[in-house]
Amino acid sequence: MGVPSILFVNRVFPPDKGATGRCVFDLAERMAAMGWRVTVVADGHGPSEAPPGVTVRRAGGGSADVREPPGDARLTVRGYLAAAARLVHRALRLPRHDVVVTMTDPPLLACAGPLIAARHGAASIHWSQDVYPALLPVLGVRLPEPLMRMAQRASVQALGRHDAVVAIGRCMARRLAAAGVPAERIAVLPNWPDPRIRPVPRAGNPFRLEHGLEDRFTVAYSGNMGLAHPMDAVMDAAALLARSDPGIRILLIGEGRRRTAVAEAVERRGLTNVRLLPLQPPERLGESLSAADVHLATMDERAEGLLVPSKVAGALAAGRPCLFLGPAGSDAAALLEGCGDRLAPDD
Repeated sequence: MGVPSILFVNRVFPPDKGATGRCVFDLAERMAAMGWRVTVVADGHGPSEAPPGVTVRRAGGGSADVREPPGDARLTVRGYLAAAARLVHRALRLPRHDVVVTMTDPPLLACAGPLIAARHGAASIHWSQDVYPALLPVLGVRLPEPLMRMAQRASVQALGRHDAVVAIGRCMARRLAAAGVPAERIAVLPNWPDPRIRPVPRAGNPFRLEHGLEDRFTVAYSGNMGLAHPMDAVMDAAALLARSDPGIRILLIGEGRRRTAVAEAVERRGLTNVRLLPLQPPERLGESLSAADVHLATMDERAEGLLVPSKVAGALAAGRPCLFLGPAGSDAAALLEGCGDRLAPDD
């Protein structure tokens, strides 16, 4: 028997930004270390940060470093369909693999998974990081109702043709099963935090020293400020704390579609207790996440089961408690039992 082989297909891969690319990197590295032949197909051009034993094939096209769909649904559909076409074309031209794993970036890539697997004579697994097209309206992407129904039907039918569908939470598994994906095909495998995140003692933390936090109690929101992550309650809380406890510092770290609006709100409301910082490089995540005394994570209630925010796992990996402003049925809420709490998204 030859060396087992596996092919991952995903739009982003380091150095591209994006949590899905990081997950692929970590799993690909571990499987290569176990003796598998591992190939990753990603979009874009340029070099990749491939771990030893992992081959990365780029599909071309524009930059793969895009965090969220733009507001114009026509541009979204065009751009993502083009990316999917490039990825599928590249994957079909590769030598045979035993297992093909597709992800949800770009949306509906699952529809191509069985085709790629058939070409390779391989087992087909879909690793569902988000549930499309159901998530699109939460992200502000409006498709005509007939097109939405057609996309939903195509997605469920495609998932049913995979040998297995991996959901990153029990809430997502329930959502997939309710949509019509056979329950016996669904396995739950929660995402893990970046392995480089480790607790850093508060005293002497370089990130705290660099940003002049001193002994101030510090609250942090670290990660994507996306359209599925409402920030109004965070801004209101910051305004209240500016009056009642001005010594408390609030760090908003990251990027995303909401960041501009958040920055404008901070300036308009004169929130001197809030500091906006860019997304931190992976090698500094341990320091930046450990710099907070408590973390915040938010999620639109409509997104329950459609995604599971990774911010909670990152905060806990740094040894810090977290407040989750989101639906009670999300796995993110269950994860915080004993090490944080859940609040309503508008609390």
